[in-house]
Amino acid sequence: MRARVLIVEDERAIRVALTGLFKKEGYEVEQAGTGDEAIVALNETPCDLVLTDLALGKGADGMAVLRASKDLRPETPVIMITAHGNEKIAVEAMKHGADDYVPKPFDNDEIRLVVRRALERTRLEREHRMLLDQVQREYGFGTIVGSGEAMRRVFETIKKVAETDLTVLIRGESGTGKELVAQALHHRSQRANRSFVAVNCAAISRDLVESELFGHEKGAFTGADARRIGRFEHAEDGTMFLDEIGDMPLETQAKVLRVLQERMLERVGGNQPIAVDVRVVAATHRDLEAEVRAGTWRQDLYYRLKVVQIELPPLRARLEDLPALAERFLGQLAERLGRPKMALSAAALQKLAAHPWPGNVRELRNVVEQAAVLATGPEVEPPDLRLDAAAPEGGAGGVDLGLPFPEAKKRTVEQFETAYIRAALEKHDGNVSRTAEAIGIARQSLQQKIRELGVKDD
Repeated sequence: MRARVLIVEDERAIRVALTGLFKKEGYEVEQAGTGDEAIVALNETPCDLVLTDLALGKGADGMAVLRASKDLRPETPVIMITAHGNEKIAVEAMKHGADDYVPKPFDNDEIRLVVRRALERTRLEREHRMLLDQVQREYGFGTIVGSGEAMRRVFETIKKVAETDLTVLIRGESGTGKELVAQALHHRSQRANRSFVAVNCAAISRDLVESELFGHEKGAFTGADARRIGRFEHAEDGTMFLDEIGDMPLETQAKVLRVLQERMLERVGGNQPIAVDVRVVAATHRDLEAEVRAGTWRQDLYYRLKVVQIELPPLRARLEDLPALAERFLGQLAERLGRPKMALSAAALQKLAAHPWPGNVRELRNVVEQAAVLATGPEVEPPDLRLDAAAPEGGAGGVDLGLPFPEAKKRTVEQFETAYIRAALEKHDGNVSRTAEAIGIARQSLQQKIRELGVKDD
């Protein structure tokens, strides 16, 4: 699409010459002989760049055109043409939002270059905004599906702490989406345009973890034939995500504590302190309190990490989100493969709702994607679902397959929630507090579910 340029010039000869010049450049050009005409034109049709003389005779002058343009579309660049000796006025115009100025008499090559640069800068800024919007969709709340009270608390906590530099500890079972929360914290923060560096502490050898995190100097150990920059330095001014930090060796914990407390580190084999400015987000599925009591985890690091704590509920405690999650995964798979989006049959949803989901959301994604690829019909049916674990006793009962799909989904989830909550209450002798703690939801949420579903401890 061609860029649209508005030329505002009261001297007809100059206006015509500029119009011809920029049409040859491939731009769509509109002319205005007065400031008043230019303001009318700006209100009628948006343009990509305004090139205006500062002095326009009677009526609105170039400054008025500048103000009108910035009021309507602040991102549109405005370039001022000034008479010789009016550079001070041009500088004043730039303070009020003008992007550049060209003094008369101007050279055609010069003014072409100024316009080209302004349009290119605007294009890059627009693409940057689009990229940020895409990042927000991908790593903001768009990928974290949840409508229950536990997930609403997660969203609220992210909103409150994302723009701070507070250390955050994300807790939850494997597969609950801890890295998605870490990415949301980063991409909603003031560090969003810097690096997000993720390290899985459980996947690194004990012998290499310190070199991986802090780097090493040449000759620090056998095979260290060159200096290496560690992950903390790569995350400078950004966010460091320490996943499965509960698996970090005790001796490494002291060095991480120093980074958190002093914002300093030393490479392996080095003795020169290096300052780092990094926001740390950590995650674990382990019971760190028990690890502290057992002496396998540093208490001071534990408290330093959990300045803010986010608890992610397991999928079995948020079954109301299962249909939306499954549909999201089906849609994403269809987009990746360039296929039409498949749907879940009511019977397939019933089977999913009756599964205990030990692998949580990650397991659900794998199951749904595999089923969509293997399915022979337009819908995913129960035989397409390859579930490894057996459903818990007292799972969801039958559902009327003659119901409309949305109603069938709703009833299927309600049936499983009822059976699951009743079984959990029976296991804990009807004690609501112990039951809520065991299944990973707030006591008030469990009480509300009991009321909504009419669950009674028979």
